[in-house]
Amino acid sequence: MVDEPPRGVTGLGWLETLRGRLYGRLLLLLAVGLVFMTLAGLDILSPWIGALAYGAIVALAALVPETTESAAGVVSGGSQGELAFADAVRHFADALPDPAVVLDARSVIIHLNREARHHFPGVVAGTPIAFTLRSPQLLSAIEAARLGPAQTIELHQTVPTETWYKATIAPLLPGAQGKDGILVITLQSLTEAKRLESLRTDFIANASHELRTPLTSLVGFIDTLLGPAANDKVARERFLGLMRGQAARMSKLIDDLLSLSRIEMRQHVRPITPVDLGPLLREVAEGLQVQAAETRTRLDVRLPEGSVVVSGDRDELYEVFENLIENAIKYGADGDNIEITLTPDTGRTGFAALVSVVDHGVGVAEEHVPRLTERFYRVDAESSRKKKGTGLGLAIVKHIVTRHHGLLAIRSQPGQGTRVEVLLRK
Repeated sequence: MVDEPPRGVTGLGWLETLRGRLYGRLLLLLAVGLVFMTLAGLDILSPWIGALAYGAIVALAALVPETTESAAGVVSGGSQGELAFADAVRHFADALPDPAVVLDARSVIIHLNREARHHFPGVVAGTPIAFTLRSPQLLSAIEAARLGPAQTIELHQTVPTETWYKATIAPLLPGAQGKDGILVITLQSLTEAKRLESLRTDFIANASHELRTPLTSLVGFIDTLLGPAANDKVARERFLGLMRGQAARMSKLIDDLLSLSRIEMRQHVRPITPVDLGPLLREVAEGLQVQAAETRTRLDVRLPEGSVVVSGDRDELYEVFENLIENAIKYGADGDNIEITLTPDTGRTGFAALVSVVDHGVGVAEEHVPRLTERFYRVDAESSRKKKGTGLGLAIVKHIVTRHHGLLAIRSQPGQGTRVEVLLRK
């Protein structure tokens, strides 16, 4: 008898079961279809009759369950105990917060919970797990779990994106009457933890490298002053000036690291103090006039009439615009203008102000733009170090803007300069 959807199974789950049965009988259906096409081609069978017969066979293949589905409780005529056990298996898997896959004694998938369907869309109920999760380590752990204790492995997938999971394979009710052989695989995502670990490792390596370079220079200058240049007044004055520059570079790097750390500690607390952006931008520009004059750059501050007030932390917003304008002076506008524009009408619901900083320098290639806010990322590392850049300025900007629930946009093209926009909320 053709089975009907058991109680507690949703329409979506029933359709998934039918699809799984067809997938599991795909080779048989293809063979039957080939036979019908051959008979029709030899005029032994009418094409219409062949099509109707094949359709009936496909329908039966979808509706008639396999014996392996008895563990899931979808076999018609199963005992009340089997049906109750099947419902318990489904409810147990569906109650888990992590992806869960239930296997029968032949390692055929008999149920997936919602999280498993979301994380593994290619995994289909009714098919052997070896067909969809092609991991030799996972298959070995499944076999080991059938013979001994629960197994735990790390599952690493690179397609369609790189992901890591902690997979635990354990028998469900081992030794229960008629139920042994059913396994439950639970998968805990490790992707974010791996990403953070990689970021932390890269951060430590980059910070160590940035500090080691000026320290090495300082040690070399000190050795020279203690040795060959001990009595050379001219060399001593030159080396002391260089040492001061290297010490200032280390001090700036440490200040940026501390600033980044402070921002991250308060990342999830949005500041709500009213800040008038007009006077703030004017103050930032005045503080950078000397630096701009050294590069023959003019700062063109364009402010609207009246006040433009946003919610924020004044010191942090000062740091945002100081970093953006300083970057424009260093890298983008040697001997040209930098336009700093405050616009109260952003055209975006919920945002009270748009601040743009535009330079007319060399710009950067499109492939570099998404990475400009990464810590220590530089388009030209040597040029950046010569201009006393730490590689942390835009990372600090990004974190502050995120803390303010704002938006940061960077657009640049080689030879056409760079435009940075900051949207801030009321």
